[in-house]
Amino acid sequence: MPDTGTHEGLRLAIQEAGYYPNLVADTLETALAGEPVQSYVVHHEPHFDRDELRRHVSVLVLTPTRLIVGHTDEYPSDESHPLPYATTSTEAVPLDRVSSVVVSRTVTSPATYRTGEPAREVVLTVGWGAMSRVDLEPAGCGDPDCEADHGYTGTLSSDDFSLRVSEAADGGGRVQDMLDFARTLSAATVRVR
Repeated sequence: MPDTGTHEGLRLAIQEAGYYPNLVADTLETALAGEPVQSYVVHHEPHFDRDELRRHVSVLVLTPTRLIVGHTDEYPSDESHPLPYATTSTEAVPLDRVSSVVVSRTVTSPATYRTGEPAREVVLTVGWGAMSRVDLEPAGCGDPDCEADHGYTGTLSSDDFSLRVSEAADGGGRVQDMLDFARTLSAATVRVR
């Protein structure tokens, strides 16, 4: 099992991801501001953008007081940048601001699922109120012949950050790492209330 609670373990995970490790680590050190690392997840996600392979890494780090969310993206050269470039950013969220930790699991053969069996994929969604999503749809009534305008109905949900890992794309170990991180983050948000 990887060392999930130290600066050294975090640096090693960033190195293993192989995506501009010095840049990613330096950015996170700035955001950590000397706080100890309690848990982390590093997720490298390559994807195709038209005919180019683009890469992205997300890093979640839990400290005693904050959740650090880091993103690094690379871009090809363009009119304003004669060489390829990367943009990296972090957001430090105080734990008392985290309003929701949603963990969605996908498992095979749920009828025969046994406690502790691995999940096929996990989606972690964390909300802290910086961004909300509104899903609207026309409202209606139970009368199929009604032609009245009933306005709209919808839901408002906090959706600040979402990260998906799967056994097929990332390996079973990464799925378990995500579940371990989610458990630690959930416990940390309970303690600060």
